[in-house]
Amino acid sequence: MTSFQALTVDKTAAGFAREIREWQTEELPEGELLIRVSHSSLNYKDGLAGKEDGKIVSRYPFIPGIDLVGAVVSSADAAFAAGDEVLVTGYGLGVSHFGGLAEYARVPAAWAVPLPAGLAPAEAMACGTAGFTAALCVSRLLAHGLAPDAGPVLVTGASGGVGGAAVALLARLGFTVAAATGKPAAEGWLRQLGAAEILPREELLPAKPRALAEPRWAGAVDCVGGAVLAHALASLRYGGAAAACGLAGGGNLPATVFPFILRGVSLLGIDSVECPMDERLRLWKLLASDWKPEALPLLYREIALAEVPDAMDAILRGEVQGRLVVNLSR
Repeated sequence: MTSFQALTVDKTAAGFAREIREWQTEELPEGELLIRVSHSSLNYKDGLAGKEDGKIVSRYPFIPGIDLVGAVVSSADAAFAAGDEVLVTGYGLGVSHFGGLAEYARVPAAWAVPLPAGLAPAEAMACGTAGFTAALCVSRLLAHGLAPDAGPVLVTGASGGVGGAAVALLARLGFTVAAATGKPAAEGWLRQLGAAEILPREELLPAKPRALAEPRWAGAVDCVGGAVLAHALASLRYGGAAAACGLAGGGNLPATVFPFILRGVSLLGIDSVECPMDERLRLWKLLASDWKPEALPLLYREIALAEVPDAMDAILRGEVQGRLVVNLSR
């Protein structure tokens, strides 16, 4: 039995609490792998887990954190041995199963991806769920036939974790990227990531939306949803596609069928939580090699576990640019 520190959320008769507290490894949930976590990350979903009414956590006390990377301490599965470096994203991690904002975690072996050569632990968490989701979006667009010479690709919500990763990844692969953001101060950073054009969010929210707008984009990665996604669909060129992976702008889609039946566009749904393992392995290997963004160091900054509570509030207020990697040894 080992004592360790973890970001903990709890709800009792006395109210809701969010704090760094001590746990014992024996208190961790079942799983074949006990992992000494070196790094985690902070995502919007983690911020919601840190709120009393965030609708992410359903049982308390709980350790959030939908991403982790670390070394296996002990394994009851022959596929892994002590000392193996692994990463975990998705499944129930940090939602229904104790997560990665802790010095130790125990998870099912079926969730673990061997840390690929070419990615340091901090870099893996700089990608994390956000970078993996961006990679899924790009992979689906490529499978749809999108190529760099087809025209510019729009990324909405570009200053967020998924959006920033998508900009850097698309630029790495030779695409001309138009980054839409509601944060004017992020323009310089987005250009460093590889964006060729910066669009204010308002440009994607016209006062009088049209069923078919000027055809501008060969493809789109949408992290926003709602009216922004509807306008992106209306603005796709003939045969274009939008990969939808977020709902920061709302869960409704006030669109018409006209882009689909008059321009033959496609809406590609992206889910990173239950993505099959063979696809996970393929994309993580690409993120560590041919798809590794040259601008990866610009995508993130590191924080300590003690800084997470304040950072949870900041990410919900929309004040976080890019990715926050939590270094558990700081």
